[in-house]
Amino acid sequence: MSAPRPPGPGAPAVRVDLYSDTRSRPSEAMRAAMMAADVGDEQAGLDPSVNALCARVASLLGKPAAMFLPSGTMCNEIAILTHCRPGDEVLAHADAHIITAEGGAPAALAGVRVHPLEGEDGQFDAAAVGDAAYARGRYSATRRLVCAEQTANVGGGAVWPLARLDAVAAAARAEGMATHMDGARLFNATVASGVDPAAMAAGWDSVWVDFTKGLGAPIGAVLAGSTQFIDDAWRWKQRLGGAMRQAGIAAAGCLFALDHHVARLAEDHRRAARLAAGLALVPGLTVAGPATNLVYFDVRGLGCDAAGFAARAAERGVAVSVMGRFAVRAVTYLDIDDAAIETAIRMLGAAAAAI
Repeated sequence: MSAPRPPGPGAPAVRVDLYSDTRSRPSEAMRAAMMAADVGDEQAGLDPSVNALCARVASLLGKPAAMFLPSGTMCNEIAILTHCRPGDEVLAHADAHIITAEGGAPAALAGVRVHPLEGEDGQFDAAAVGDAAYARGRYSATRRLVCAEQTANVGGGAVWPLARLDAVAAAARAEGMATHMDGARLFNATVASGVDPAAMAAGWDSVWVDFTKGLGAPIGAVLAGSTQFIDDAWRWKQRLGGAMRQAGIAAAGCLFALDHHVARLAEDHRRAARLAAGLALVPGLTVAGPATNLVYFDVRGLGCDAAGFAARAAERGVAVSVMGRFAVRAVTYLDIDDAAIETAIRMLGAAAAAI
């Protein structure tokens, strides 16, 4: 699977943008909270809004410490840089974001190799960790870190069950490896499953949450872990240019999102289910039942590829993601209401009929 392919220049006007939940925009109330934020020098630890956000996320995730970063990709890469040394190996699912969508950063920045694991729905199990760690010796790279992505994007937004997360983390510890959770859509997972965020993150040495997807903030992610881990990670934050100044303006948007946009993720999941049900009635489309807010469907039954279908959809004003030769993704988020879903079903059906 590839990363989502954006529309080209000169694309038709978008009526319903289902390309990604990264297209979410801050509400007027969030903008007002950002404008009113109490700010200071974040790099020096003097920004009260950033400090409040980090303390709150650390508490939510059951970790002693946290730090604010501009993006989730930076969270992933700083975690890898902190946990690993050049020449080490990281275990992750073959479709994980660190493999498919971060520009080869683990190799380019940390000098580590990512060993891909297989499994249904973008997940692997404890046995896969044990198999990959078998016969360690001086002829192989040191297997240092296990990464899980919650939810699994290319796995259709699937939620890792708590028992599997705990078992994978235990298997990693048994092999002397650290654990890292890419929590880009962790709150989607907790809302869908009813599992507390701290319980979901309990077995994982580092974990981050994103605020720029379903939570609607314009910038920001928070990486959490032990006090020592965050102290060490700060040096990488400094090296990579992630240290900021009056970042409280951005942190205030994230705090607003925690107060107002977490529970409502259930609405996105409901709308994704309605979208999937509508698309399942379109001849030629094979639709996967969404676990959260990501709807994947296969278009080979139409006799075209995903790029061709996305182009036809764009002509009708609906933006979707190309996720593979025949795989298309549509994403719901707080800017997409019930009327937009019904419009998208009609327009995507018309796009399919025109092929």
